Amino acid sequence: MVAACEPYDSYDSYDELVTRVLAGELGPDPASQRIAVAFGTRQAVRHDGRGTGYRNDVLSLRLGAAVGSCAVEPGTLPDGTIDDCVGTDVARLLGHPLAPVRVAALDAYLMHVRPHTPLNGARPVPLPAGTSLERSRARARAVVELLDLPAGATVLVVGVVNSLLEALRSRRLDYVPCDLKGGLTEWGETVVTDAPAEAGRCDALLVSGMTLGNGTFEPLRRHALRHGKQLVMFAQTGSAVLPRFLGHGVSAVCAEPYPFFWLDGGPGTVHQYGGPGPEGGR
Repeated sequence: MVAACEPYDSYDSYDELVTRVLAGELGPDPASQRIAVAFGTRQAVRHDGRGTGYRNDVLSLRLGAAVGSCAVEPGTLPDGTIDDCVGTDVARLLGHPLAPVRVAALDAYLMHVRPHTPLNGARPVPLPAGTSLERSRARARAVVELLDLPAGATVLVVGVVNSLLEALRSRRLDYVPCDLKGGLTEWGETVVTDAPAEAGRCDALLVSGMTLGNGTFEPLRRHALRHGKQLVMFAQTGSAVLPRFLGHGVSAVCAEPYPFFWLDGGPGTVHQYGGPGPEGGR
């Protein structure tokens, strides 16, 4: 039986993974795989009882039954991006000038050839039906339980989600909130904007998959690897990409492929990789 925290293929860097995909080492030649559907999802959220909200745009590409996604800051994808993607082969999209397109294409390909199954290292975690806030909190618990830290430890949170901060507070963990948008958290805490500059004073890193699309993932992965820190990824962006770095700086992933928890109120599933305990392997 394959250990849940050790997928049978993992890679030293994002560039190495892309190189091996293009060489056809993980499955069919990506030049032979065409994107059938490309679409965007616009999200604006303000949960009941919360004083702050957030927005994201998500680019999603469908390859067969698989959907790969990359979230971006609102308004940053040029007009015509979706038209560029639909009907185009994955190999060409992996060389697209826009990083979010490259990430979504890689995610779609890996979802197609390495779906979230126990054989590929995943542990399914059900999300209950409920309101957007109830489902956000359930997702947050599935993410935060992947951290193996004592009370009082400090976590760098890259990509501020108030439910994640709430879950860290419930475990008496300190945190440094970081997001390119800056601003304040629900509790009035200043959100810093330079993740690499803050990483050195934190015991562990809890990082959004959006970092794949904005170019900040690799510096954080290298920091965690160099200093032996836990790096837990919560991934709607690149849910099938990030498990490929377990053991190479990434210690655990909570992978959430499309459709995401905020799209409807029905039950759903996230997939844990790695993390503490016998099944997680640490």
